[in-house]
Amino acid sequence: MRMQSISENSPINLTDSAPNALTHLDSDGQAQMVDVSAKPITAREAVAQGEVWMALETLEAILAGNSPKGDVLGTARLAGIMGAKQTSALIPLCHPLPIHKVEVQIVPDTELPGFRITATVRIKGETGVEMEALTAVSVAALTLYDMAKALDKNMEIRQILLLKKTGGKSGDYVRSVSNSEF
Repeated sequence: MRMQSISENSPINLTDSAPNALTHLDSDGQAQMVDVSAKPITAREAVAQGEVWMALETLEAILAGNSPKGDVLGTARLAGIMGAKQTSALIPLCHPLPIHKVEVQIVPDTELPGFRITATVRIKGETGVEMEALTAVSVAALTLYDMAKALDKNMEIRQILLLKKTGGKSGDYVRSVSNSEF
């Protein structure tokens, strides 16, 4: 599939109201924040997941509390929560949202070996929280890496993805592809 560039001479109507229209672009192709003021306030939730792969010895050291920087998992969990709350400051066209709940779970998995990070974000608002859930996972994973890099610089952050979202005009979404199919 050939990508078409956006220019002043582009025949594409960028503000078309079609279901797949590019809503973050104005009629001149310039980035804009979408006006969500006319949307109804609804309950919305998003769940994202990611993984941090590492040597089994690193996983064991983190679980035993033997990291030079201290509480790796507690710090990563709090960083993920803080990241969700700062999403609009990090991603230019995201709206600042009145987040009601952020939950970050970091679970060891010896089969990776490493940790699976899951973030759930909830609001009542005019727009979704998918980016907040994805940001929470990303920041938690980056913090876990930072806290444990003295033990293992070969760690890998992998498969950050949206698992599900509920609420809003587009309806509910549940990921249909399992992580093992990547």
